[in-house]
Amino acid sequence: MSSTMPQPETAPIAACTISRDVQNFDLLIEDMEQCMGESWGDLGFAEALAYFNQPDAEAMEFVALAIDDSDEDNLVLLGEIISQAKARGIKVILIAEDVTPAALHQLLRQGADEFVPYPLPEGELQQAIERIRAAHQPQRVEEERTAQLKSGTNKQGAVFVTHGIAGGTGSTTLAVNLAWELAELCGGETPNVCLLDFDFQFGTASTYLDLARREAVFEMLSDTESMDEETFGQSLLTYGDKLQVLTAPSDMIPLDIVSPEDINRVIEMARAHFDYVIIDMPSTLVQWTETVLNAAHLYFTTLEIDMRSAQNTLRFKRALQSEELPVEKLRYVLNRAPKFTDLGGRARVKRLGESLDISIEVQLPDGGKPITQSADHGAPLAESAAKNPLRREIAKLAASIHELNASHSEAA
Repeated sequence: MSSTMPQPETAPIAACTISRDVQNFDLLIEDMEQCMGESWGDLGFAEALAYFNQPDAEAMEFVALAIDDSDEDNLVLLGEIISQAKARGIKVILIAEDVTPAALHQLLRQGADEFVPYPLPEGELQQAIERIRAAHQPQRVEEERTAQLKSGTNKQGAVFVTHGIAGGTGSTTLAVNLAWELAELCGGETPNVCLLDFDFQFGTASTYLDLARREAVFEMLSDTESMDEETFGQSLLTYGDKLQVLTAPSDMIPLDIVSPEDINRVIEMARAHFDYVIIDMPSTLVQWTETVLNAAHLYFTTLEIDMRSAQNTLRFKRALQSEELPVEKLRYVLNRAPKFTDLGGRARVKRLGESLDISIEVQLPDGGKPITQSADHGAPLAESAAKNPLRREIAKLAASIHELNASHSEAA
């Protein structure tokens, strides 16, 4: 009789956390235990590269690479970990805390499949795992997610434009979330809201909604003269079955590659088929800015309480006035506005308006880190941070627009 006792079979390791010290990510430990039970392990950076060459690694489904700002000096090593994992068919979920956008971009370019900020939002790790598993399943063809537009429709929808007076003033955040809030208010099975990303070089509406950039957009813009309902509909992508989105093209294109006539045709096509058309503009003034301004019912210009915004607002207003354009359509939106209790800040807002001879009619509060996280997750604030103060203000703005539009429709 053998003196060796039989050993219980251990579950194969299907996942691993990889970090400098996993104890720095205690919430990750809890979520891994909840999602994977006992079928996961932990590795250091150097250990991970060695482990990938072991037979046990063949059963690995994914790794969760957890990093913080202290790890940015090891980007080359981290990139090698991602590359080695991808070479072996192992999915990579990047967990990052206080890491610069440049570092994140570099690691995502290396091939990380998912990004989740730390501290982990409730249930977000499980959702990321489900997404990478779903990637192995047959996907719907892209055409199923595009719009099916009916010919002969002429809704004459209302046009609202967002234009950042300077970088980072929240133009795209406002455009994406205003469009989604209006889509929620419209209800019904048929999407009634269309979001047009006219920042053809650096437009990020697709990123904010986790939508793919498509070649069909550039093809449509290249020949708007022959554009019909089918061509335009195939250029749109659907988000949440309620919102149609024209993303920026997959490649950067010159802003003047399209003419004012091209832009006008796109806007008129969108107006004919949707109740609301939201346009996110580049911060640069181009030859077709006048076309969009003339088509707009309201033109929201986002700014902040700083010198660059003040100077740019003054130059922007002078440029429009010199061309005798309808500046009365402008509505100035102050992003990261001071709180109601900040009397000093409110006084600064008043002085800013008086010095620029403008009326700041909309003030949006600072939503903090959840705003960036929402954009990284590819979801509107209503889905990722419904109670955020910024989301509540945008929802109020959408409600006032919807109510005003409904009253005008009844009067007509």
